[in-house]
Amino acid sequence: MKHVTFHFVLFFLLMMPLINTSCVTEEEFSNSPSGNFEALWKIIDEKYCFLDYKHINWDSIHTVYAKSITPSMTNDGLFEVLGGMLANLKDGHVNLSSASNVARYWKWFEDYPENFDDSIQRKYLKTTYKIAGGVKYCILDDNIGYVYYSSFEDAVGEGNLDQILSNLAVCDGLIIDVRNNGGGTMTNATKLACRFTNAKILTGYIQHKTGTGHSDFSDPYPIYLDPSSNVRWQKKVCVLTNRRSYSATNDFVNSMSLLDNVTIVGDKTGGGSGLPFNSELPNGWTVRFSSSPILNVNKENIEWGIDPDVKVNITSSDYEKSIDTIIETARKILKK
Repeated sequence: MKHVTFHFVLFFLLMMPLINTSCVTEEEFSNSPSGNFEALWKIIDEKYCFLDYKHINWDSIHTVYAKSITPSMTNDGLFEVLGGMLANLKDGHVNLSSASNVARYWKWFEDYPENFDDSIQRKYLKTTYKIAGGVKYCILDDNIGYVYYSSFEDAVGEGNLDQILSNLAVCDGLIIDVRNNGGGTMTNATKLACRFTNAKILTGYIQHKTGTGHSDFSDPYPIYLDPSSNVRWQKKVCVLTNRRSYSATNDFVNSMSLLDNVTIVGDKTGGGSGLPFNSELPNGWTVRFSSSPILNVNKENIEWGIDPDVKVNITSSDYEKSIDTIIETARKILKK
């Protein structure tokens, strides 16, 4: 199998739906409650990538929700039914958007401990922390470097990363906190991860849909992490995670977990390993859904999240004292 870089794979996958398939349009379904319902059901049936993996009987779901569709129903009523149908996918990457609302699924983090409090975090950052691109960073009292990246939507430049790592070079170890980072641009996640490896490593695989069947996928394409040609970190690292570490952050944690000098600390990540794609209903509403699964190095799905090396929650007693149990655990690990 020919090996390709992640950026080429991502471009290829984003183009494949445009080459091999077409969006469901008004030419196929009427702009009516039943037409929009059938259009949405078919989009998910043919293009969503986790139906078989999640053991979802999409035909049965059609039978259940079709009973709620009537010719005279309002747009609000239709939106509620369609949003309820999509909730069965249990996927934070799935949204239905109209001019007045966005249907979303948040159960992937709502039923778990939050394990992050920005008011407590500010006690660690203090008021003298530095900001470079989308990153906040400082040196903690015990000479441990602390880096917080709140969203991979916020770009950080190569020069920013050079300065951050150079400024923290005196530290005994480094904490990278990606709790509550809901994802964003995968190139930003990769740009950071490549600062912690000295060799090219396989981090996983990616697939794309090749047909309308639920399991019609291409062979897995390998994804590699190449070491940065700029400043690289050589000491120990702890990556802090919680359930709101999602999407591109899930992929970042997957890559970092493969490195010998890295320990993942906190709660299981939120998952979200499917690359999202958009399509449109006859009435103009847009639907976003997972179209291409990303697998780990064992070709296993990481849609449901990644377990930490050291599982720890913020305890109630620590919370009352404004202590972050997860940060303190990481500090102990790095000081050993």
